[in-house]
Amino acid sequence: MSTILDTKGFNCPIPVLKARRAMRELAAGGELTVQATDPASMIDFPHFCNTTGHELVSSSEQDGVFTYVIRKADA
Repeated sequence: MSTILDTKGFNCPIPVLKARRAMRELAAGGELTVQATDPASMIDFPHFCNTTGHELVSSSEQDGVFTYVIRKADA
């Protein structure tokens, strides 16, 4: 299952805080796709995954929109 979280227009730390909340709702192995416009998210989301154990599956940028796919860690 994949969930999309639109955090465009929000600045640090709001995108990560919203992602943290959304991850709680996912089952282990579920994926969250986050869309953000804050350039700091390029640092924030890898750090978020490193500190929580979630997997950053992919990250990309197109026309100022950063997209991150994060897989929830097993319990």
